[in-house]
Amino acid sequence: MIISASRRTDIPAFYHKWFINRIQAGYCVVPNPFNSQQLSRIDLTPQNVDAIVFWTRNPQPLLSSLDLLNELGYKYYFQFTVMNNPSFIDQHQTPLSFAIKIFQKLANLIGSQRVIWRYDPIVFSQDTDVDFHLQQYTYIASQLSGYTNRCVISFMDRYSKNNHRLQKIETEKAITFYPFEKTPQVFEKFLPSIEKIAQKHKIQLFSCAEPYDLESYSIHHGKCIDDDYLQEIFDIEVSHKKDTGQREACGCVKSRDIGMYNSCLFGCQYCYATTSIDKARENYREHNPNSPSLVGWHDLEPKSKVK
Repeated sequence: MIISASRRTDIPAFYHKWFINRIQAGYCVVPNPFNSQQLSRIDLTPQNVDAIVFWTRNPQPLLSSLDLLNELGYKYYFQFTVMNNPSFIDQHQTPLSFAIKIFQKLANLIGSQRVIWRYDPIVFSQDTDVDFHLQQYTYIASQLSGYTNRCVISFMDRYSKNNHRLQKIETEKAITFYPFEKTPQVFEKFLPSIEKIAQKHKIQLFSCAEPYDLESYSIHHGKCIDDDYLQEIFDIEVSHKKDTGQREACGCVKSRDIGMYNSCLFGCQYCYATTSIDKARENYREHNPNSPSLVGWHDLEPKSKVK
């Protein structure tokens, strides 16, 4: 079994103590996102976990616990988002200089193969046009050169869960968000340029859940939870079954996600996992690091202290 930690929230940044407590307890409980009364008990013991995939903008709080994960025999890699968007897009993002420093530190600790750089989702607007993103991508790639061998990109999608926030920004700041597929400069300038930048720094490019074929730009259709990559870096065989619970264009294999929606405090405006930053703050206040579940106290057993 592969553990996803997590598409729904940033566990390393905000819930690292809870995560380590659950590792030591050997299990966690995850309520069904659509029916909170339906609970799943997920075995987190080393013998039951093939690998863990972390998703984060700031793994720094978890770094001191990596030795414990290593001692217990867990195999893991990080999907680490490093961007430098303006605050009207990413309200509380990790400062770029700090993110780069932590990325480099993490890669030195566990190896560059196990830290994947995410430059996503890419948001195009008047203030974040192709030239803006090329400037950011060029600089970040130069700083992460030698510290990673993979970069994942995607382009912002509008969902019912984020559209109201995006519309509010467009109205209040007189900004228009451009669909990348209708922006000629993306194909004429941006994609050819990042292809060359990535090649310069020996970084392979992958797309995340994009239905478009970008192979002509050396951008491969990616799997963020990647069975082949797990075999390559850890020499382990995991399930090759596609995760049917994800978007159609998603290439990820099946995993169990231990996060909960509306619990991330970064407040990214495009995020589908947080419909309300106020709700996320409320859930964070209700968080107990000793609880079997990330938010509240959900358990399939009588309430007890973590062993």
